[in-house]
Amino acid sequence: MEIVTASYVASQVNSDSTVIPGGFGCCGHPDLYTHALRQRYENEGQPKSLTLLFASGAGDKQGKGLDQLAAKGMIKKAIGGFWGFCPALTNAARQGTIEGHNWPMGVISHLFRDITRGALGHITHIGLGSYIDPDIGGGCIENHAPSLISKLEIQGQQHLFYPAFSIDFSLLRGTRADEKGNISMDEEVAYHDALLQAMAAKNSGGKVAVQVKELVKALPCQDVHIPAHLVDFVTIAQDPLDHLPSYGELTTSDHQPEPKNIAKHYIVQRALHELPQTKACINLGIGIPALLGKYINKTQTDNSFTVESGIFNGQPKYGLSFGDSSEPDAIIGQSDLFAYYDGGGVDVAFLGFAEIDAQGCVNASLLGQRMTGVGGFINIAQSAKKLVLCGTLTTGALHAAQENGLLCIKNEGNITKFVSHVQQITIDLAHPTYCNKDVIIITERATFSFKNKVLTVMEISKGFSIADLQQHINFPISVSPSLTTINIRQVLHEL
Repeated sequence: MEIVTASYVASQVNSDSTVIPGGFGCCGHPDLYTHALRQRYENEGQPKSLTLLFASGAGDKQGKGLDQLAAKGMIKKAIGGFWGFCPALTNAARQGTIEGHNWPMGVISHLFRDITRGALGHITHIGLGSYIDPDIGGGCIENHAPSLISKLEIQGQQHLFYPAFSIDFSLLRGTRADEKGNISMDEEVAYHDALLQAMAAKNSGGKVAVQVKELVKALPCQDVHIPAHLVDFVTIAQDPLDHLPSYGELTTSDHQPEPKNIAKHYIVQRALHELPQTKACINLGIGIPALLGKYINKTQTDNSFTVESGIFNGQPKYGLSFGDSSEPDAIIGQSDLFAYYDGGGVDVAFLGFAEIDAQGCVNASLLGQRMTGVGGFINIAQSAKKLVLCGTLTTGALHAAQENGLLCIKNEGNITKFVSHVQQITIDLAHPTYCNKDVIIITERATFSFKNKVLTVMEISKGFSIADLQQHINFPISVSPSLTTINIRQVLHEL
């Protein structure tokens, strides 16, 4: 192990290399390395034509993280799960200046292990029936790119094959390094896939560099998350601002009370009624679902809730700190958690959505010109026993208030979310995978079920009619013969 500067690490990355940039979205990215790579490229025109492989793309939507690598010519190809925090890189993929591929986040997490063990790739049912499926879109961000995914039939069942890659460099982050090069991640928000990413590079004949806060003489073996054998270079962050837990720590939005959003809070309160009364594993997705964590802790049930970064319980953070949690009970590897997800370990998944159409297709990855990518949505939705989709009826300038104890829409959203055809099929509720799932859709104005390509209103908020709902849904809806009023607990003052 050598203690080196970030500039030195950048000088060791050759053009046409395949690079794993570590971290999880807003958390745990080694910014010193991506910044140094950008500086070298601007000064020397090197390295160029890189390939990136990431599960959740790092960024703050303001130029940090992977957006440092979005300079023209620097990236040739990028394969990633979640793209929502690195808009410059995303735009490059959408404009076709780089070859962009969007694969399920859990698949990429597993692929790091497959690369480590020398497998040809990852075979799974995850992605069937979605835009990842080669029969639909092949996971290509723009149609000009050839799909890298192929379809296989094994024992009479269809699977998808995601190919492995040889890794030239893994750029990672830890908390401390000892004099041997052992790495601790004890103050990182989670372990992400750092160990597997290091092993994938080493078994490919590549190099591993780790950004840390400090150097210590020795680490207890129980504190080592990346053994020294896997580490080539260590860089010490001299400025604490270069090594914050998440990009959210640079803002006040995650630490001060969020302005009260009545529509979101109606959804949260109704969603709490879907918690199982017996011991169960819950997943909380990004956006509105992440807000549930605070209140699940007050329900005094035996439920455990998870965030896909590898966290169990605590109080999940949101915004530019999603992936972090205050006082979690446990943290495991991200790929280990996705293995549990993929095998059916999630009893109830609370997920957001951008669009739902008349055929039962759900879009959670592309809205207008804003692409976030599929993230872990497909892994979780395909494998969970029950889906609770949480989102407002409309969006874009929607403003709701509470007057005399009733929900009131002061300004209607200008974007319809229940549409004739979705922009992108993140999941297809009509696919056989979902036929026996319990699917509930919660909005601030109504609760729906979806079965056999029929959207049925099960509950409605006081003050609204079926005609009010139909006005903002671009296809016919059905009404349950046992239609009831949504029961919202009067705790909005706590939110």
